[in-house]
Amino acid sequence: MNILFTRRFFKTSVRVFTLCALVIFLLSSGLYGDEPVYPSPTAVTADPSGEHFFVAEKEGQAISIIDRDSSVVSSRLPLSQPPSALALSPDGSTLYATGACPEGLLFIIPAPFTEVASTLPVGHTPESICLSPDGTRAYITCRFNDDVAVVDLQDEKVLSRVPVVREPVDAALTPDGTLLFVANLMPRGASDGDYVAASVSVIDTVSDTNAGEIVLLNGSTGLRGICISPDGAHVYVSHILARYHLPTTQLERGWMNTNALSVFSVKERQLINTVLLDDVDAGASNPWAVACTPDGQAIAVSHAGTHEISVIDRLKLHEKLEALDDKGITETPNNLAFLVDLRKRISLPGNGPRSLWLNNNQAVVANYFSNDLAIVALHKSGAPDISSIPLVLEDLAMTEERKGEINFHDAALCFQQWQSCVSCHPDARVDGINWDLLNDGIGNPKNTRSMLLTHKTPPVMSLGVRAQAEVAVRAGIKFIQFSVRPEEDAEAIDAYLKALVPVPSPRLEGGELSEAARRGEILFTQARCADCHPAPLYTDLKLHDLGTTQGMDFGKPVDTPTLIEVWRTAPYLHDGRAADLRTLFISHNKDDRHGITSKMSEEDLSDLIAYVESL
Repeated sequence: MNILFTRRFFKTSVRVFTLCALVIFLLSSGLYGDEPVYPSPTAVTADPSGEHFFVAEKEGQAISIIDRDSSVVSSRLPLSQPPSALALSPDGSTLYATGACPEGLLFIIPAPFTEVASTLPVGHTPESICLSPDGTRAYITCRFNDDVAVVDLQDEKVLSRVPVVREPVDAALTPDGTLLFVANLMPRGASDGDYVAASVSVIDTVSDTNAGEIVLLNGSTGLRGICISPDGAHVYVSHILARYHLPTTQLERGWMNTNALSVFSVKERQLINTVLLDDVDAGASNPWAVACTPDGQAIAVSHAGTHEISVIDRLKLHEKLEALDDKGITETPNNLAFLVDLRKRISLPGNGPRSLWLNNNQAVVANYFSNDLAIVALHKSGAPDISSIPLVLEDLAMTEERKGEINFHDAALCFQQWQSCVSCHPDARVDGINWDLLNDGIGNPKNTRSMLLTHKTPPVMSLGVRAQAEVAVRAGIKFIQFSVRPEEDAEAIDAYLKALVPVPSPRLEGGELSEAARRGEILFTQARCADCHPAPLYTDLKLHDLGTTQGMDFGKPVDTPTLIEVWRTAPYLHDGRAADLRTLFISHNKDDRHGITSKMSEEDLSDLIAYVESL
């Protein structure tokens, strides 16, 4: 009994000491200062035993190490950049992290994970890391470079860059290491056609080349997570399936946005089918991460908008898909009951679940907004066994901007939780799709616009039908979310949107204009682009008839958008008919109303575009 008491006393003392040390660290780091710094976990991984979790804290700008037994943060490693992704080497000896910023670094952290041994620049805003089976290479998706950096981890250098489609945010490597499947966040190209969809890029890692694109079903956007089954046979992608071809008159049965899981064949490199993650009267908005258990029995998907995870019986899923295929049924995008007997929807105690880590017994989920991990027991009947591990020891003060960011992402503000603001405005920007909103009539769809600087550049909407952004925010809650909310919710969203900061363009060189862009800056004035797009906001806040409206909008003037961050807001014009700026200037600039460009040489046009895309 004395021995048992001594052991318990020792364990308790260690835990108390750890908690005290953590409090001292948090106080000294400013987490509990006047301006709260939220950990905001974006990634989680673990050692093979699941005894220690590694958590990337984006806003906390650190990596936390958590002892599973004591359920507290045992140590915290500060980083020079906000981390976005984590990967542990196959032998568990080295942790890798990426920094989510324009000068994105790869951090190399050897065991015992107390300091960064070295760093390597890899690209603009790296979002995910895949390690080769032998641990000698890393494949890093660089979101705003639109490519994948191939890194030699032994020599610590970037070997090559493989172009993909648009804003790659996640990737998965086959078990043999020969193929990398890359999830592109949104579609590329014009949005006024009959088919608009994002794609998955396939990279041959033997030659480090893009081996082709697999286009998803029409309306697929918001790709966030991708994984490969342990047997290497199938790829799973979580995404939004937008019903953009319908007017936004209701939300029932996923009228505007449904939430989906697409299944691909690795061997055939093609889409097998897409299944919906929603229920008939309850959306499962904003699916984020997707992962398979190591034994291949289950697939888990986190739902960032509804604060839950789906756990799907993988083997039964494929049995059902194969049965459909035998009957010649190749698509199930409208079947809201397809998964009814195959999955569990498990509500989590936290807010904003994003990253997932699985073993055969548990799912570990990083809750971005509640600053904690949720531990969910798998393969159990009855009520799920869920526990939480906080990344901070007490509630942090809630700023108005943080509350607004939560509201912007939270499907609780929406009727039946089908979507949130971020469903059509990822990171408060664009989804590359045209929507037929009812604020200016019906039958005249408009391209999604960025929320950046919208409160400083009235009027808003393509035809300027809302005098102020504040009016548009409240109208969006009422007529797009089909909800009635307290005024304080809209005020918080206003605060969040006002606090948005432009991301530096990937076209800049060392943070400065390139030589071509400097020449283009002169042409920008000579071509009279600056007349309607004057600095510093690069808009005159007026409506102009550019000769681009047609149909029921024929002859109507359109709002002059800011050009800040125009490099990431394609397609262009109010109806998204111009896939890129070159197409806009060459094919959709009637009578030089959109800048005097008709007689420009190819070199001058390239310089002008270089400048505009640098803003």
